[in-house]
Amino acid sequence: MSELKHESVKKKLDSIGCGFCLAKWTQVTIHLDKGLTHSCHHPSPHKIPLQELKRNPSALHNTSHKKKKRKEMMEGGKPEECNYCWNVEDNSDSFSDRVFKSAEPWSEDQFETIVNSHWRKDYNPRYVEVSFSNTCNFKCAYCGPQYSSKWVEEIEKYGAYPTSNNFNEIETMKAKGVMPYKHSEDNPYVEAFWQWWPDLFKDLHTFRITGGEPLLSKDTFKVLEYIQENWEQNPNLSLAINTNLGVPDALVDKLLTIAKDLTENNKVRELIIFTSVEATDRQAEYIRSGLDYNKFWSNIEKILSLLPKVTVNIMAAFNALSVFSYDQLIDRVYELKKKYHNDQRYWKESLLLDTSYLRWPSFLSVKILEDEHKDLILESAKKAMYYGMKDTPMNTHGFSDVQIQKIKRTYDYAIGKSFNYDLEKHRNDFIKFVDEHDRRRGTNFIEVFPELKDFYVKYKK
Repeated sequence: MSELKHESVKKKLDSIGCGFCLAKWTQVTIHLDKGLTHSCHHPSPHKIPLQELKRNPSALHNTSHKKKKRKEMMEGGKPEECNYCWNVEDNSDSFSDRVFKSAEPWSEDQFETIVNSHWRKDYNPRYVEVSFSNTCNFKCAYCGPQYSSKWVEEIEKYGAYPTSNNFNEIETMKAKGVMPYKHSEDNPYVEAFWQWWPDLFKDLHTFRITGGEPLLSKDTFKVLEYIQENWEQNPNLSLAINTNLGVPDALVDKLLTIAKDLTENNKVRELIIFTSVEATDRQAEYIRSGLDYNKFWSNIEKILSLLPKVTVNIMAAFNALSVFSYDQLIDRVYELKKKYHNDQRYWKESLLLDTSYLRWPSFLSVKILEDEHKDLILESAKKAMYYGMKDTPMNTHGFSDVQIQKIKRTYDYAIGKSFNYDLEKHRNDFIKFVDEHDRRRGTNFIEVFPELKDFYVKYKK
């Protein structure tokens, strides 16, 4: 989308107020397992009052808290909870996410409707992300109890990790009343979702199911089956599902059977399966505890071979343990891009590698590494660029500029200066984390990451 387009959108927004943002109406992430909601993803999630939900199931999105922020925006104010965007706008000439999100196809055409409606009016969002449960069979190093039931089990057994901030302690969550519901418990937030869903579905542009591990939730398949049966109410839906692809084969096959019906019979506009990996072999399995690396790729190939209209997006949370094998991950993705390149009359990429640098927990960030390690990130970017240069009009299965720049951006982040980043503390926390990880899970950090043996010994002292 052009800069001119974004400038036009910003002028429209500013004509209502310097803090006006359509995403406060059009986009929502709902953590049903914890009873939390936020619009967009930058403000901290807030608790959905059960008394509001009893009267109005759409209070999963239309809370009184959120309506007050909408009122503030329509009256020219800039809600404090949206300061991520205000910091961008006040300190640079760049467009903030209030412009980018308001310019999205699920937002921009709602401008007149929203401007001409009262701030108290309930609104069906166009872009919805939902987490039904934190039930998960993985314990990824950078994850935590709020997103993984396996992490809850570990912390309840052993307690928090002995880092400077007690990594993944759960007492604060309990005190705030935001511990996830167990999958076996009755959940009033999930009940409210199903009351709202038939009305919400017809207005959706994009619907994404997150987790936990969504394929371990019966509600995920209930949604998919509903779409199968009622697709004519919304045939242009963009559907996305997150999965670690490490669940039993029967659940993967069940997903693929439904996905084939949805895509081959044009019951959705598009279907994207999001998954994750950020290293190779044993190093990947160390980072994503529970991962069977070979099974992961086997399932990706199964999707690519059976579902040519489905896009697989690998979301890589690039962290300190990724640097030594990320170039091999790029090799593997490229080989699959070549093998399953979609050369039908319409063109799309069947497989994407979407690299994002990990910022939290800080002790797993690439910033903790030595310069020689950080240089390996740049080498990975060069490899992706090399594969990208091999593209021709008849050979378009390399890496796009966006995919390459996201890897390069990780290097820039690694070498950049960060305000108040306590390098010594985070390196100490890293050592404490891997030591405790090995003790609890029977792993051997030095054996899996021999490239970091000197680093480990140096900072262990």
